[in-house]
Amino acid sequence: MRYRLRVAASAATGLALLAALSGCGLTSGSPLADNVHPGSIGKGEPLKGADITVTSKEFTEQLILGAIMGLAFKAAGADVLDRTGIQGSIGAREAVKSGDADAMYEYTGTAWITYQGHSNPIPDPEKQWEAVREADAKNGITWLPPSSLNNTYALAMNQANYKKYGTNTLSDVTRLSKSDPGAVTLCVESEFANRADGLPGMEKKYGMHLPARNITQMDTGIIYTQVSKGSCRYGEVFTTDGRIKAMHLQVMKDDKHFFPNYNVAPEINTKSLKKYPAMAQVLAPITKKLNNTVSQDLNAKVDVEGQDPHTVAKDWLVKEGFITE
Repeated sequence: MRYRLRVAASAATGLALLAALSGCGLTSGSPLADNVHPGSIGKGEPLKGADITVTSKEFTEQLILGAIMGLAFKAAGADVLDRTGIQGSIGAREAVKSGDADAMYEYTGTAWITYQGHSNPIPDPEKQWEAVREADAKNGITWLPPSSLNNTYALAMNQANYKKYGTNTLSDVTRLSKSDPGAVTLCVESEFANRADGLPGMEKKYGMHLPARNITQMDTGIIYTQVSKGSCRYGEVFTTDGRIKAMHLQVMKDDKHFFPNYNVAPEINTKSLKKYPAMAQVLAPITKKLNNTVSQDLNAKVDVEGQDPHTVAKDWLVKEGFITE
C-alpha cells in the first residue's frame, strides 16, 4: 500500500517513467471473460457496445477495486480490457491521463500530494476531493464522487495493551509518552520514520518526543505481526488493511487530523466519460457502499485467507446484489 504514498525519488526517475509510458503505452492486459449480468446496477446494459479499459496499482486493495470496477462495467454491457496491477502509482495514473486506460479507483490524498504537488493536505475530506477534482480538470481527468473508504496512516496496538493502557487517540498516546516514557514503543517502516507526513510530522503536530531507542524500523508485514504479539506496543498501519480486523488490533484515532485523507473515488479520463457517460451512474452506488470496514473485510480475504482478488471482488458484487452471474 505504501506505493500510493510514495513520491518519485527524483525528477529523472519520473521523466523516465513518463517516457516509457508515452513511448509504448500499456501493452499488457486481457479481456474480462466473466459471465456477469445486471443486478441493481447496469439495468438495460447502458454500456452495451462500449470498449473500456480499467487499470489499478498492484497492491491488494487496488487489485480488488480494479476488479470491482471492471466487473461492474462488464455487467452493464461493456467489453472490458483488464489492465490492473500496474506497479507503483505513476503508471496507472498516467494511463488514465493519456487515455491508454479509461478509469481506475484512486486516492484523493495521493492526487493532491503526489501528482498535484501540494505539501499540505486539506483536513475536510469533501473539500479535499473538490480541490483534487478542480485541479485535475485541466489534466483531462474527471473525479466522480468519493467513498468514505479512507486508506491512510494510523497507529494500532493489540487488545492486551489496549486494556492495559487505555489509549484511544494519538493525543492519549502523547500523554502516555510523557507520563510513562518507556510505555510507548513504536514499530514503523523506514519511509514513515522519515517522511514529513509520517512520524516526524506526527510528533510535531502532537508534541510527542519519542527517544530513538523506542522506535524500531521494519517491513510492513512484520509490523502487524510484532504489534499483534505485543513486541511493539504501537505500530504503523494502514487503516483499511485486513490484518487489523484479523489480528483484533485497536486503531488510535487521529484526533488532530494530521494524516492526509486518502478517500477512494473513481478517476476517469474526461474524453472517455463524455463518450460513455453511463460509467458514472454504474459506479455511483458501488462507490457509495465502499468504506473502511468493507475494504478491511475484502483485503483480509486476500491477505489473510489467500483468496484471489478478482474472485473476492466478484463475490462481493454478487452478495451486495450489484451484479448477477
